[in-house]
Amino acid sequence: MARGMNHVYLVGALARDPELRYTPNGTAVFEATVAGEDRVVGTDGRERNLPWYHRVSILGKPAEWQAERNLKGGDAVMVEGTLDYSSWDAPEGGKRSAVKVKALRMEGLDAQPELIQDAGGGVRMGNGMNEVALIGNVVRDPELRYTPAGDAVLGIGLAVNETWNDRAGNKQEKTHWIDVTLWREMAEAMKELRKGDPVMVKGRLVNESWTDKDGNKRNSTKVEATRVEALSRGAGAGASAATPAGPRTQTASSAARPQGNGYGQSQNQAANTGNRSGGLDIDQGLDDFPPEEEDLPF
Repeated sequence: MARGMNHVYLVGALARDPELRYTPNGTAVFEATVAGEDRVVGTDGRERNLPWYHRVSILGKPAEWQAERNLKGGDAVMVEGTLDYSSWDAPEGGKRSAVKVKALRMEGLDAQPELIQDAGGGVRMGNGMNEVALIGNVVRDPELRYTPAGDAVLGIGLAVNETWNDRAGNKQEKTHWIDVTLWREMAEAMKELRKGDPVMVKGRLVNESWTDKDGNKRNSTKVEATRVEALSRGAGAGASAATPAGPRTQTASSAARPQGNGYGQSQNQAANTGNRSGGLDIDQGLDDFPPEEEDLPF
């Protein structure tokens, strides 16, 4: 597996007051929702503002230090962190999983942000910053698909490796399973990627929702690529692609009500397909993912 790289940078507003809580074993957890908008130019030349809401967590003693700063909803913050994958046993049975932002640093900003009130009672920052950079390995052969409008889309599952030494000096390792979407020319340029290929991805973090086979609403976080570089191994070696990301189904977290984005499907239309990820992403070939991860939105 390629040596992993995992960086997230967000500049946005706290959608509401953050919270400090403690796990049953006494670990402090600071949780906040950072919200903003990406300004994206579509193929029609029109600029659109796409909202995003990302849950950010800080653990341990740093969580208590962060809580002492008394940041409130509406405050502008900068977050430096990583994407963190977790899975657990659902009370109703089966496995659940999520990708969240683990903050390594959160700083308040002096600037007075442009705040936009959302329908859910929170706020977000206009013209925020939302950047992700990853290096990992493709976990299955991707399949190029096309939307009804004829836009190419390629969904890849990425395994990003993380290693560290614990307090006892023992080496620890964790794999983060990240879903990445490529659009149009970028999708077609990278269609020869194969399972095991190492790639570098730069993009933005987006919210995604879908309706599962039982009619339950599910939410997930994925990366929408703006640049992809195939590294030294595999059929795609030496290939690269960079292009403005194309249309996507705009969704929102539970902090905001779903709205259409002018890029095609609205969130409700996507949910009505009855297929995960709006029916655009690959739902097959999960053999390399942790077994029984039925709710992974790939």
